[in-house]
Amino acid sequence: MPIAVADIDLDGLDGDVLSFRCADDPHGPVHALVRLRGRPLGTVLGHVPPGADPARTVAALARERLADHPEPPPETYRDLPRTTVVVATRERAGQLARALDSLLAQDHPDYGIVVVDNAPRTDATRELVRRAYPAVRYVREDVPGLAAAHNQGVAAADGAVLAFTDDDVVADPHWLTALTGPFADDPRIGCVTGLILPARLRTPAQILLESHGGFAKGFSARTYDPARPPADQPLFPFTAGSFGSGANMAFRATALKGVGGFDPATGTGTPARGGDDLYAFVAVLAAGHRLHYTPDALVRHHHRETWQDLRDQAYGYGAGLTAYLTALAVRRPALLPALLARLPRGLAHARAMTAARGGPTAAAAPGEHGGQGHPWPRSLSRLERRGMLYGPLGYARARLRTGRLEAR
Repeated sequence: MPIAVADIDLDGLDGDVLSFRCADDPHGPVHALVRLRGRPLGTVLGHVPPGADPARTVAALARERLADHPEPPPETYRDLPRTTVVVATRERAGQLARALDSLLAQDHPDYGIVVVDNAPRTDATRELVRRAYPAVRYVREDVPGLAAAHNQGVAAADGAVLAFTDDDVVADPHWLTALTGPFADDPRIGCVTGLILPARLRTPAQILLESHGGFAKGFSARTYDPARPPADQPLFPFTAGSFGSGANMAFRATALKGVGGFDPATGTGTPARGGDDLYAFVAVLAAGHRLHYTPDALVRHHHRETWQDLRDQAYGYGAGLTAYLTALAVRRPALLPALLARLPRGLAHARAMTAARGGPTAAAAPGEHGGQGHPWPRSLSRLERRGMLYGPLGYARARLRTGRLEAR
């Protein structure tokens, strides 16, 4: 059954409702982001009965279920750096328009946008940007792959901070300010990632993905420092998937360029199937920079809708994981001893994660992220493991193909 996605802002948990938004009919199942005076606090899942006031119902759920959540600390953003937002796209002009509308509504005082058209078959993207978005810079990258497109965006950017998002997101108006503020506060930060929540929960595939965490990394800010490895992550920094996702990330330009940018043999659109963001996270950490996660930097992501989409995604996750690890071994051999030392435990950890997903759970819809309310089909776990086996081969194929294309 479809679940309405809502957004409620409260003047404190015991305060008034400041705003309530829901694109769908809010009567029935509702998955709501709860904010306190604009700041994300958590999510709740509930049911709004017919005829009930949805804002009051969701506010009551929030007060009941999030009472123990600490209020976000005050924001202290100042001297925000000049930022370039890079959006890579391929033949999805309709989705891109929706994303650009949200990016042009940001409250950041000094930023530009670069659209990278990756290996296009038509002129649809170029014509959309030229006709409807004259303030956006258009560049073209003919080598297929998300990482190659991002590297082209880096070359075209003029910002001290480089932010990246996808063409299937809608960015919160405060997204870019929250994503770039930490760079001004801490000169050792080389990367910042943010919160990704669903834009729609209309199909079983979307609900299943979000039930198992989706792309979200929680509602608590955290800084990862290579000089002080986190005690709760013995595989650090090779558990890069816990740091964030490529649809919501930013880098200090000098830090990203200092590690050579993204590996063009990784990412969607290459035989490696993914791993471009994970490689960049670890490369920046290995260079001594800190990585910060903030839930204040929010984008809404349009999850894939069909069962086949989810199958492809599960396989791609597995492939991207081992592809990025292979990329680290090839391109950063100094990390190889640490990687090999953690490899047995890492493989056991990955197997345990996919096995846990396939285990029986109560049949419920997503509330807190990662609650695993719906059972994860064992067929998807098997696909993810098959992807892990393929990843190194996929990376090798991608390197060969990228080398041939760049040599032309």
